[in-house]
Amino acid sequence: MKSNTNISENIDEYIAKFPSAVQKILKKLRQTIKKAAPKAEEKVSYQMPAFVLNGMLVYFAGYKNHIGLYPGAAAIVKFQKKLTKYHTSKGTVQFQLDEPLPFELVTEIVKYRVKTNLIKAKNKMSKR
Repeated sequence: MKSNTNISENIDEYIAKFPSAVQKILKKLRQTIKKAAPKAEEKVSYQMPAFVLNGMLVYFAGYKNHIGLYPGAAAIVKFQKKLTKYHTSKGTVQFQLDEPLPFELVTEIVKYRVKTNLIKAKNKMSKR
């Protein structure tokens, strides 16, 4: 259940607004992302936890019945075969709270985003 009543200043505050069972999942998701992208910077953007490295990597958010992961459209396309059992849309995947989160898959997605962001950053630099 995402709270818009007060905007979180940081990811710890964001996670603290959820019931303890959801907090555990969000904390593990955060750690999984940090481990997959150790140089990424954490921030809150669009009222969601976000990770930035050579541009935006991923966002995540908690809701009443699911956790949303927002890795962008290209990542959803890249991993579509592995995401078939989850609800997806253009740049989003929803993981239901009553099922275990696929942390290994999240790691793969984040590492893919790190790689694609690095390529974009290098291409930008070479065009200067």
